[in-house]
Amino acid sequence: MIEWFKNLGPGVLVSAAFIGPGTVTVCTLAGVEFGFSLLWALLLSIIACVILQEMAARVGIVTQKGLSEVIREEIKNPLFRSLSILLIFAAIVIGNAAYEAGNISGAVLGISAVIPVQEITLGVFTVNIWSVIIGTIAFVLLAIGNYKILERVFIGLVAIMSISFIITAIITRPDISKLLQGLFIPRNGGAGILTVMALIGTTVVPYNLFLHASLVSEKWKDKNSLGTAQKELFWSIGLGGIVSLAIVVTAAASGVVNVNTAADLAVGLEPVFGSYATWFIALGLFSAGITSSITAPLAAAYVVSGCMGWKKSLTSGRFKMVWAGILVLGVIFSSMGLQPVEIIKFAQVANGILLPVIAIFLLWVVNRRALMGSAKNSVKRNILGFIIITITIFLGAKSIFTVFESL
Repeated sequence: MIEWFKNLGPGVLVSAAFIGPGTVTVCTLAGVEFGFSLLWALLLSIIACVILQEMAARVGIVTQKGLSEVIREEIKNPLFRSLSILLIFAAIVIGNAAYEAGNISGAVLGISAVIPVQEITLGVFTVNIWSVIIGTIAFVLLAIGNYKILERVFIGLVAIMSISFIITAIITRPDISKLLQGLFIPRNGGAGILTVMALIGTTVVPYNLFLHASLVSEKWKDKNSLGTAQKELFWSIGLGGIVSLAIVVTAAASGVVNVNTAADLAVGLEPVFGSYATWFIALGLFSAGITSSITAPLAAAYVVSGCMGWKKSLTSGRFKMVWAGILVLGVIFSSMGLQPVEIIKFAQVANGILLPVIAIFLLWVVNRRALMGSAKNSVKRNILGFIIITITIFLGAKSIFTVFESL
């Protein structure tokens, strides 16, 4: 048991990355607006997350390289390689900038529940002081450059958030028959396609595939560790998925009609924390925001370094330049005066749309026998991978059509 706990790390980081303010907000919105009817979409996304992250982990351990680095080396045609790298680069940088804005906005949403928002005007621009402060905290943690310190911070914050939501879900005593129907009978309950995409995007985060491959290659150095990595991933993502489901359950039982502030999100936790629920959700959103605000820039730095062939190191100047750039963009977008809930939801939808692009590259890489050897994908894994990609392409296309239709 002690040895198993020593192996915790990469999977927990992935779980910490998707249990951010985006998950809390989007899952709460789904529960408030549609009850248990979208639990099936969340369950689907959790299964997809386990399948895709396991492939990414396998690539990282077998090759001892990051996913973007492997893709760059495996594509031999110069033109196709350049186009592919450009596509991945654009998808991750743009997606992470949007996601980072959502992370920082989530932390601001938490703080604003107990402390008034502070803003200053610079010419035609209005800057949210809390966005800058949160960005600075994330900057300092990343600048430390010590992966073990970050790992301990993430594990602690995820554990606090997880236990609280799971306990709350149990206390609300949901109708088990309705809960099971929501889990296993697909229906939209009146929900739009963008809500379904947001639920998928908040769980299967494209940048996590790159982050996970890089982190496992740093932690484990031989193929014999594949089993350990897979177990750690399964339990970490599984527990993260249970937390996401618990948030939907608590929100469905909360009686809230509209969600615009952290106080609205806090109603679902009142069975456990009573009048202190707002304070707890404020702390929870702040912690989740900081957690995810660190992983998004870190993942972008790993991706860009791999695409450009740079040294992968937390202490590298170029590496720091990338994550600092994503942080700055996140702070800027978070300070633009938009509603935090809207920023968060947009980021999750963007993630859902970008997912099939990254998943296709991952599936191609993990089927390269010359690269993966005996660890290449089995027929069963390929079938599951193709199903996931097909579903996400279909949903992504529908969501894009819905957006253009509304213009």
